[in-house]
Amino acid sequence: MGRMGVVWRHDCYRAVTSAMLISPVRLLCMEDEIDRRLLSLLGADGRMSYADLARDTGLSTSAIHQRVRRLESRGVIVGYRAVIDARAVGLPLTALIDLTPLDPSAPDDIPDRVREFTEIEACWSVAGAASYVIKVRVGEPTDLEDLLARIRATAEVSTRTTIVLSTPFEGRPPAV
Repeated sequence: MGRMGVVWRHDCYRAVTSAMLISPVRLLCMEDEIDRRLLSLLGADGRMSYADLARDTGLSTSAIHQRVRRLESRGVIVGYRAVIDARAVGLPLTALIDLTPLDPSAPDDIPDRVREFTEIEACWSVAGAASYVIKVRVGEPTDLEDLLARIRATAEVSTRTTIVLSTPFEGRPPAV
């Protein structure tokens, strides 16, 4: 079974400035450093029990439970998931693919066009030469070649592919 991880919004605070303010004021979604500590602990181990969280923060289990629920209800923690070893399930080849529309005046619906491909793990809108970058996982190079042909035909895009040789780390939680 894979490790569990916690996912949270990286945009949970905004800087607010005003002509009357000398320095920016941050509106935090979290109440204090204990919330930051909870996020760090859950980011490292999303399966950590409330009792262990309480021990590591010095609060009671019920107080931890309330804080975690509050972080979830405010949208700071947006979910929990299993982290699966792609190699262990027969998907050792990872590639990053730039997608550029063949017709720049066409509607920007590339994400909708490629959503059906289960090999796509992530899709990012980017600035630069490409419009989107997708991350895919497949079993072997011929699977990647087939996927590229299907993406090009379905999404009406040109592609530029980078094959990942190794992954020293990925999926790190944001520093809070």
